[in-house]
Parts: sequence; C-alpha cells; structure tokens
Amino acid sequence: MSEGNVEVIRAVWEAWNTGDMDTVRKMHDPEVILRTVEDWPEQGPYLDREAVMRFYQQLRDTWDTDTLEASSDFLHRADRVVVRLTLHGVGHGPRADLEYTVVYSVRKGKIREVEFFQDHDEALEAVGLSE
Repeated sequence: MSEGNVEVIRAVWEAWNTGDMDTVRKMHDPEVILRTVEDWPEQGPYLDREAVMRFYQQLRDTWDTDTLEASSDFLHRADRVVVRLTLHGVGHGPRADLEYTVVYSVRKGKIREVEFFQDHDEALEAVGLSE
C-alpha cells in the first residue's frame, strides 16, 4: 500500500503543475488537516478540504506561475509519505524557491493529512524514519 500512496502524491503534484485544482481537491479527504510551519504568515491548522483548498489557492495567487518539484526521493512508511518539496514561484516580485519537507498521510487513496516541516530530520523523526 505504501507505494500506492506515493503514486497518490505524485498524481496530486501532476494535477497541481497542470493547474487541475479540481483533481487536487478530489484527491483530498473531506476531513483533511493541513499544518503549516511555525513561521508561516497564516497559521493553521486548516481543518477540512475547503479550508485546505483556500490555503492552496492563496498560495497559488501569490505568483503568476508556480510548480511543485520533489527535491528528494519519496520515502514511505505505512500510510505516510515524506518528501522534500520545492515550490517554484514566478511573478508578482522576485522568483521564489520555497523548500520544505512535507509529510502526507494517505488513506483509501485520499490525502488525509499534510504537514510541512522546515527541518528534514524532524519530518523523518515524526514518522520514525530518522536518518
């Protein structure tokens, strides 16, 4: 099941990068929870699919174009997927390359939880995959 969960995350990123936010929405559980890093301007948590989608839309509205890129291999354990993420944003000011590690929880083919970390080792520790 873990490899299938990785494919769910890859599919969400592909949908994001093609601008298919309807698919991104459908791939999140209605009761999804998203947690930002501590110093994020709009502190979460975001509690349900509609709140998470508003968060994503605000993020996308920050730039003219943006893409998600995995900057490491996807690591998985049980229902959790860990990946270093770079969000590349262009427009509305200087180019941005935001790097985070994200832990996704996937159940029954839907993203149930999204948690951002600034420290990769902390993210690995959170899922029992310390380097």
